[in-house]
Amino acid sequence: MFAEIASFLEKSRRRTFLVLVALIILDAFLFGVLGAEGGENGGASVSFLDVGQGDASLIELERGVQILIDGGPPNGRLLAALGEIMPPIDRTIELVVLTHPELDHYGGFIDLLTRYDVGAFLETGVTKEVDAYSTLARILEERGVRRITLRAGDRVRYAENIVTVLSPDEALAHAKEKNDTGFVLAFESDPSAGGARFLFTADIGAEVERAVAKIIDVPFDVLKVSHHGSKFSSDAQFLATVRPALAAIEVGKNSYGHPTKEALARLEAVGTKIYRTDRDGTITVRVENGRLRVFDER
Repeated sequence: MFAEIASFLEKSRRRTFLVLVALIILDAFLFGVLGAEGGENGGASVSFLDVGQGDASLIELERGVQILIDGGPPNGRLLAALGEIMPPIDRTIELVVLTHPELDHYGGFIDLLTRYDVGAFLETGVTKEVDAYSTLARILEERGVRRITLRAGDRVRYAENIVTVLSPDEALAHAKEKNDTGFVLAFESDPSAGGARFLFTADIGAEVERAVAKIIDVPFDVLKVSHHGSKFSSDAQFLATVRPALAAIEVGKNSYGHPTKEALARLEAVGTKIYRTDRDGTITVRVENGRLRVFDER
């Protein structure tokens, strides 16, 4: 079903620019086509899903195009959270992204692939020798989902919406610390519909945050907080550069003390409004005519 999308993405990898252009076909199944016009303008939305102690974020663009970043742990909550947001007849997700191979980021994908068709699976190429990851790899192969490795500088574009990979580069992709190999993604929504900038930071630590801060030159509207609010992330220098108006902490019941008082204090010091999935449930940020509207389950 998604051969056209997967093929075009793979060919475009050499040009470090991925273009996803979609057409409505019958019951809203979407296919990537080279050279087609983008959809009618409409504000994007990003939902930080309440999946417990783990990450899962859904970007929704015009004409029903969806990008799922991470899948949370294997607790069944990803499907429940998506069911609250996506129409019941919509069983397709155009792009699924794994930031790094930790179970609280990919465990939910195993169930997802039994219920949804996926256009392409984007990853860093970092793997993990554990049964759960092997199961995910097997199901991706059985379902015929194309796997595509990206690096810093690569981009995905749909109409005027762009996702840019800021990290890892080749060196970080081979770092011993798996958390530091994770994707850092900058999502810029269509400026003609008001536009907004979102930054997704996986579980990276302070050292990688500081490196990312050196290559960004403007603040972001919304930050997905690194590593569930660990004290070893949310570096003060990084936050002073990003200066997010809103921050979403994807966190659940845990034994690590996440989110830590240190991370919360650093976020508050730059004037950021903090939302947490353990307290607020799924958090949806909609971009409407240049404004951000925030909805949570509270």
